[in-house]
Amino acid sequence: MATPMPFWLNGRRVSSQNTAPVIAPFGGGVLANVCQASPADVEAAIAAMVAGLERWKAWPSHRRAAACDNVHDALQSRAEEFARTLAQEAGKPLKSARGEVARALTTFRLAAQEATRIASEQLPVDIDARSEGYWAIVERFPIGPCSFITPFNFPLNLVAHKVAPAMAAGCPFIVKPSERTPMTALLLGELLAACDLPEGTWHILPCDRVTARPLVADERIKLLSFTGSPQVGFAMKAAAGKKSVILELGNASAVIVEAETDLADAVPRIVRAAFGYAGQSCISVQRVYLHESIATQATEMLLAATAELKVGDPLDEATDVGPVIDAAAAERLQAWITQSGGAILCGNTRSGNLLAPTIVRNPAPGAALLTQEAFGPVMTLETYADFESALAMVNATPFGLQAGIFTRDLHKARRAFTHLDMGGVVINDVPTTRIDNMPYGGIKDSGLGREGVRYAIAHLTEPRVLLIRSAPPPHTH
Repeated sequence: MATPMPFWLNGRRVSSQNTAPVIAPFGGGVLANVCQASPADVEAAIAAMVAGLERWKAWPSHRRAAACDNVHDALQSRAEEFARTLAQEAGKPLKSARGEVARALTTFRLAAQEATRIASEQLPVDIDARSEGYWAIVERFPIGPCSFITPFNFPLNLVAHKVAPAMAAGCPFIVKPSERTPMTALLLGELLAACDLPEGTWHILPCDRVTARPLVADERIKLLSFTGSPQVGFAMKAAAGKKSVILELGNASAVIVEAETDLADAVPRIVRAAFGYAGQSCISVQRVYLHESIATQATEMLLAATAELKVGDPLDEATDVGPVIDAAAAERLQAWITQSGGAILCGNTRSGNLLAPTIVRNPAPGAALLTQEAFGPVMTLETYADFESALAMVNATPFGLQAGIFTRDLHKARRAFTHLDMGGVVINDVPTTRIDNMPYGGIKDSGLGREGVRYAIAHLTEPRVLLIRSAPPPHTH
């Protein structure tokens, strides 16, 4: 077995006797043993962030921008290494893994640009007689030390969406990567270490949930950003005390397909969005609502496109659908499919952690496949007669992250935008579409706050007002 992978404390590699294995979702082999941070390491990291905040505040914006650029350039030069690492530990097909690396490159490029755009504002305050002679400046300052707790499914770009804005804003941070996929985050540490960031301002600490509790509860940490399940996220919010909290949680993503839709365009998008990376994205297509006039044709096309997908080894260049993260996930999904009460049109066969892409028609009302986040390669199909009923079906879950509408009717597009309880509505594409500079986040059980570099920086900084009363002219004698 290779030497255990160290973690990053105060920008330096640290080894420990306590290690945890990283298990490959495909094949089940041990990819690496990863050193685990102790409670003392977590305490040292928090104290170092507090001490390092002023050092990072002193950095001018061009230095923060240059650091983001340096990470971008180093990541670009090692892109294939990163793609293969995350493909192995997350089970993500290699072509999807390369796409994730490309998105992370965009994220750091955006952060480099936004670092120099955190603008001050001269605010007119002479708005009535009482405030004559006053003027004000509003400037944004780093919120302070941050903790970032990230999930298994995007081991690079979801880490980047927390780290890159923090670097741009000048906030010290601790990353606790998923225990299932820590290797890519630790590899990113090599790029951060080469940036000569201020002492004590960044740490990457794999650890168990008990050890990580101070990352949620310690009042020296001023912002917690968590991506994961609603149950865990809202429990963290309750324990977070006075700190700011950003939660990026689940969804049961829906797409409406109107009668006039070009199915040759829409169907491949829906199938890729439902089954790519085995559906393990919080905005993967889960629920599909087909107008009754095209339902038969669309169903046939969806089945045909699904049959063409290659399921298998994520390191095979041809693979479209790799494994789900572990056996427990596969067993849960099969149980949900079997218990759904719907007609299983294809799939629901399993080999190890490989679950064949599955389409279920007309699950029973209240079935988990309709009301909960499946997070796997399964799609439900239902029909509707009028657009308003389709909107109601999309809204009929506890979630509110993103939804997709295929329509050529501008009025229906506007109606969907105003009526759907979602953080984002995508017209003529799938809800799985996320552009990395847009505000991304949800409402209800899908969380609170927004990511997307500029919008994350708004959370990571606090406005401070400088109010000045003009001195009266000196008295003359």
